Amino acid sequence: MSDVVLTSVEDAVMVITMNRPESLNAMTPEMLDTLADVAAKAAADPAIRCVVITGAGRAFCAGGDVKAMAAANEAAASSGGGGGLVSRVDVLRQQEEVSRLLHEMPKPTIAAVNGVAAGAGLSVALAADLRIASDQARFTTAFAKVGFSGDFGGTWLLQRLVGPMRARELYFLSDVIDAARALELGIVSRVVPHDQFWAETMALAKRLASGPTLAYARMKDNFVYGETNTFADTLTREAENMIASGQTEDHRNAARAFVEKREPVFHGR
Repeated sequence: MSDVVLTSVEDAVMVITMNRPESLNAMTPEMLDTLADVAAKAAADPAIRCVVITGAGRAFCAGGDVKAMAAANEAAASSGGGGGLVSRVDVLRQQEEVSRLLHEMPKPTIAAVNGVAAGAGLSVALAADLRIASDQARFTTAFAKVGFSGDFGGTWLLQRLVGPMRARELYFLSDVIDAARALELGIVSRVVPHDQFWAETMALAKRLASGPTLAYARMKDNFVYGETNTFADTLTREAENMIASGQTEDHRNAARAFVEKREPVFHGR
């Protein structure tokens, strides 16, 4: 696997690290292809019960590699060709799969925002179920500053978190906001001191990884389904998932543990 994306597994938690710290983890086609591939494998692996995505060094991800884009644009212009670094919709759409997978995979996902999250980097963070931020984190949509409209699901996700008007303002103006403001707006789940950031992140991830993963999968299915369907149809989906989760060994064991006043242990069965 490319070293621009690193992975590790600890106590059923997969940590995916964007690894171009010298460029604030700016995204290249190689990184994007690898992220999509790694996320797909994590989604399909039953041994992985929680996924954390973060960045190496002092940034989460600064978005696309604008320097590489500018160079590609110049090369395309001088050769009389069109487009730049990515000029095909199908290529970009496949790279965007990392956002869809973080949002939809049947297990909890966490974006551990250790520093700046900008542009597509912010979009990827928004795709995770939860976002935990260092108090040194900074956030910006950034796209307007380089004449882009936005990708990786940011517009769809952000307006559901902060409302359509606030999301438009954040996109149009591309202002930088700090972690405290991101928490106030509901962009992140929690903010922790930087020196406690990774310990807090892994404690949360391990707590989720030890939880009822089959129920979490059906909870996520309810949320994703409800985003684009009616309330009545979502009630039906909830009923289906409730009955299915009630037939699992995890539910039966947890119900017994509740009666016996002890902590349940979940095995994903």
